[in-house]
Amino acid sequence: MQEQLKQLQQEALEKVEQAQDLKALNDIRVAYLGKKGPITEVLRGMGKLSAEERPVMGALANEVREAIATSISSKQEHLEQLAVEQKLATETIDVTLPGRPVRVGNHHPITAVIEEIEDLFLGMGYQIAEGPEVETDYYNFEALNLPKGHPARDMQDSFYITEELLLRTHTSPVQARTMQKHEGKGPVKIICPGKVFRRDNDDATHSHQFTQIEGLVIDENISMSDLKGTLEVFAKKMFGEEREIRLRPSFFPFTEPSVEVDVSCFSCGGKGCNVCKGTGWIEILGAGMVHPNVLEMAGFDSKKYSGFAFGMGPERIAMLKYGIDDIRHFYTDDVRFLKQFKRA
Repeated sequence: MQEQLKQLQQEALEKVEQAQDLKALNDIRVAYLGKKGPITEVLRGMGKLSAEERPVMGALANEVREAIATSISSKQEHLEQLAVEQKLATETIDVTLPGRPVRVGNHHPITAVIEEIEDLFLGMGYQIAEGPEVETDYYNFEALNLPKGHPARDMQDSFYITEELLLRTHTSPVQARTMQKHEGKGPVKIICPGKVFRRDNDDATHSHQFTQIEGLVIDENISMSDLKGTLEVFAKKMFGEEREIRLRPSFFPFTEPSVEVDVSCFSCGGKGCNVCKGTGWIEILGAGMVHPNVLEMAGFDSKKYSGFAFGMGPERIAMLKYGIDDIRHFYTDDVRFLKQFKRA
């Protein structure tokens, strides 16, 4: 039995040495060290040995098994290292090749314009105020001097959920809510960006959903000259330092007096072209002094406090700023269109 074990060891070690790959090595492991291997068969005959011989043969069998296992483990490490070296040799990477460019996204043009306007007004001391997009009839209309049945409501036909709930038609309700929170104490200085909704036919200049930024300032001794100065700064920062503005009389239920604000054409410098339709001016927003009724309903003393408000559409600002001729381009998610607005 002793000779048989030594012969099995020598035979196994020779086969391990001759193994050329990991599969052959694993076959040797199973053949000699498995439950049905020759070493196991030899150990099953130990029952015929005397009590003195059994410990000696058991120790020898363990030595043979350990020697074969150690040889297999060493050979496995060697073959694995060879496999790695062969793989590296066949998969050589040319590190001098340029890398594949990573596509980096950019702001949507509407987002970019909104953030630019926000940064401008934050620098002027304004705060950003937000409110719900599903609004009550009271805050959307009544608190803004638009009682039920007022004809001006027809200009803001909207999506009603119930008779008292609707999708807001402008961000003016945020102004009404903010004024209420101040409980009649100034100053108030906010801008209100957000989405608004109106039942409109979608075309090149209209959309049933769009964005709006409104501004509100309330304090003592606020006048129309403060409004004009603020809007001049806005126009010069957005469209160029050479720009001028003009105010034309208009009507909004929540302001009195009310004005439409035009900026001198940045395409022709005011001489007249197809962009400004030959007038030299382009309409950009509406504004006015806050109506005394609006102040009183929000808890402000209209004899002590006054204020101005303005509202603009970022889509219109972006269309003018970037020369876009169709508002629908903003919402179709055409990558070819959006890629043109990558920031440096």
